[in-house]
Amino acid sequence: MLNLELYKVFYTVAKCGSLTKASRELYISQPAVSQSIKQLEDRLGVKLFNRNHRGMELSSAGAKLLYKNVADALKLIENAENGITELNNTATGNIRIGATDSIFSHLLADKIVEFNQKYPAVGLELISSTSPRTIEKLKSGNIDIAFVNLPVEDEEVKFIDTVSLLSDVFVAGKKYKDLKDKTIPLKSLREYPVLLIEENTVARKSMREFLKSHGIELNPDIEVANWDFMIKLVAKGMGIGCIPREYCTKELARGELFEVNVSPALPVRGVGIALPAEGQIPFALRQFIKLFGGTAK
Repeated sequence: MLNLELYKVFYTVAKCGSLTKASRELYISQPAVSQSIKQLEDRLGVKLFNRNHRGMELSSAGAKLLYKNVADALKLIENAENGITELNNTATGNIRIGATDSIFSHLLADKIVEFNQKYPAVGLELISSTSPRTIEKLKSGNIDIAFVNLPVEDEEVKFIDTVSLLSDVFVAGKKYKDLKDKTIPLKSLREYPVLLIEENTVARKSMREFLKSHGIELNPDIEVANWDFMIKLVAKGMGIGCIPREYCTKELARGELFEVNVSPALPVRGVGIALPAEGQIPFALRQFIKLFGGTAK
């Protein structure tokens, strides 16, 4: 079997012309260098070096030919290593990002633009779905990174960071202005038309479990597939909607919506970054994650 280390020692001794200098460059003892040269000579059946007052000289044309071939081979290996290093430290290729429409719009849009301006050679594929479906896409290898509503428990993915907190609040439009600046029991919302996000979402599951823990059941009059549509319906007086405050800040600031204070208030949720449980993270993806203050190995 080929012992690459013997040829590396041979190359270094020939290049340095000295056992002492070669041992320093290789960070091994001089006897170890001598032993390696002897092993290679025994293996090849030829004498590779002559000792003289100047040090170590290649002994024959054959040894000189061996030196050239070994030098070329080591250079090829070095170039391959450099290529791999460059690949691991160059933002190229594609990143497939999975998230909900709202996470893309409210939390990722600016970061995606920033990353594209910094690394224009990296292709970005944006794949929208609910958080549970996004996790499934991540597990099946159809996306490279997922931004999902928390909490999510799945041992087949790796959660590395929380990028934002979401405060679910009840909001209403001018039609329900009599509720403004009041605090009402959470259960009394059953007396009003209520809009909730669709059933198969993390947000809805989180709310349902919270209500259950307080002995409250709240059935929606209208189920909506996305937050932006719900904002429009609530502003038009269709009812009281439960929406993350972070997703309707503009409407609240303009007075199109106001918060309906309830007791107890809903708990704060998070949006997290999920990656495949196994596998190396490419350089471009690591740089994208850094924009959110996170790190991945």
